[in-house]
Amino acid sequence: MNTPDVSPELDPGLTIAGLARLSVCDWPGRLVATVFLQGCPWSCGYCHNQDLIDPRAPGLVAWGEVWTHLRARQGLLDGVVFSGGEPTQQAQLRAAVERVRSLGYVVGIHTSGAYPQRLAEVLPSLDWVGLDIKGLPQEYPMITGVASSSVRAWAGLDLVLGAGVDYEVRTTVDPRFHTVDGLAELVGSLQAKGVGKVVLQEVRFPKGVRVEQTAAELLAELGELPPGVLRRGG
Repeated sequence: MNTPDVSPELDPGLTIAGLARLSVCDWPGRLVATVFLQGCPWSCGYCHNQDLIDPRAPGLVAWGEVWTHLRARQGLLDGVVFSGGEPTQQAQLRAAVERVRSLGYVVGIHTSGAYPQRLAEVLPSLDWVGLDIKGLPQEYPMITGVASSSVRAWAGLDLVLGAGVDYEVRTTVDPRFHTVDGLAELVGSLQAKGVGKVVLQEVRFPKGVRVEQTAAELLAELGELPPGVLRRGG
């Protein structure tokens, strides 16, 4: 394990949008604190953290507040998750991860794979990755609003699979973007690449959005899921 080359309590320079002091859902099976980082290069149609997209928005939580909380919860929390937004958008992520590890915590991240090079840099310091694969490559432009986003995301998948780190690959099922045939193809493609943990999670629609079909109904059409594929409610 690498150690910080400066006093670990010093601010690594992250723009922090929020801190969940206790979460039971951000890392399956672990009690964690979740640090939400500002900024994301994509604008997914189902995003429920729209306020975290703009990388120019100021941080709302100081590193000192995060550090103090983690120091006080040593032995009570299992780990720490960096989420977003897209945490790998911030160049200071690895320094922050190393500071947290110096307290004895295991560390995970939620990422869409949007910055493969930065993901590669931080992977050796991680214990778990929750990777969002949003759909088939051809579905990415309409989901993220960025034409080339699938190339980065699927490159990120290769990095995670090659790193030997614990992980899960999640797809947020949204009937506006996904079909039964497309989901079946996606699951097959992921498993063909060696993905052993696939989670199909029901979308939580932003308030006021009306749809003809719910994610639960779409997943019901998909039928029995193959081994290694789980379903998670919205």
